[in-house]
Amino acid sequence: MDETPKRFDRIVAILIQLQSKKIVKAQELADRFDCSLRTIYRDIRTLEASGVPIYSEAGVGYALMEGYRLPPVMFTREEVSSFIAAEKLMQKFTDPSLGNHYASAMYKLKSVLRSNDKDWLSNIESRVVMQTAEPMFNDNSPNTLAVLFESIAEKKQILLSYKTFDKEEVTQRNIEPVGVFHDHNNWYFLGYCHLRKDYRQFRTDRIQAIKKTDCDFTIEHDSLETYLNKTETIPTTKVRILIEKKIARYLVTEKKYHGFVSEKEVDGKIEMTFMSSSVDNGFPRWFLMFGDYATILEPESLKTRTLELLEVNRKRLL
Repeated sequence: MDETPKRFDRIVAILIQLQSKKIVKAQELADRFDCSLRTIYRDIRTLEASGVPIYSEAGVGYALMEGYRLPPVMFTREEVSSFIAAEKLMQKFTDPSLGNHYASAMYKLKSVLRSNDKDWLSNIESRVVMQTAEPMFNDNSPNTLAVLFESIAEKKQILLSYKTFDKEEVTQRNIEPVGVFHDHNNWYFLGYCHLRKDYRQFRTDRIQAIKKTDCDFTIEHDSLETYLNKTETIPTTKVRILIEKKIARYLVTEKKYHGFVSEKEVDGKIEMTFMSSSVDNGFPRWFLMFGDYATILEPESLKTRTLELLEVNRKRLL
């Protein structure tokens, strides 16, 4: 089999990736193209022999010399189709400010497409719709993600006005953002809070106002994954519930957020075991969503708290 076309495509892709980042490691390229480091070294030498000014440093990586630019890039039809999903996601799942910036970038990107690809894109983009259940950003803070990205890139603190779930007052906090992540249909960011003197997570829809300050970071933070993967020592309580099979399958995603441990079939129903850190609040409220199809086996305190919430609701309905 002739490997020449495949190698040519890989070399072009390497050249594009070199322009997309300041430094690119050889192992990063080998992982992307599923080839050996030796193959990457050979391809880099081919680019250098073709006149591409590549700077390399042992143990660091490769970079294009400052000022070198590629000619306009042509996209494949498969790449063009990915723009549709990306554009729709940006429209629904980012704040208005960042969404507007992306829309501007998309106009530039579409301008380099071939005419037949433009028609192909236009024919299907109106057929793709993204829907969200609830707003992910407060109307008073339409530029949340944009400010967070700038803060992280420039290592500048932000001034945050934040309302917690269980309190009505708004607190002012100086934060050093570490990273942004999306989880359970919500955007969050993690940062060092100077008010609490510790790392905290913040949900974007509870942000009342946000602005970047001129204050530099005071701490050299680890990667976002480092903090998200840390296991905190939080007291937990064993919970067992018995739930009908037809309902259990709808809890596959939700249950992991409530300390799910295991499950087994018992007399045609599903017995689930949890180690919950919120028996007084989060777990009973979640249980009430499907409580008419389930039974609490233990602990008694969860039964009591669930009954209390039911009584509060009963009085409100009278």
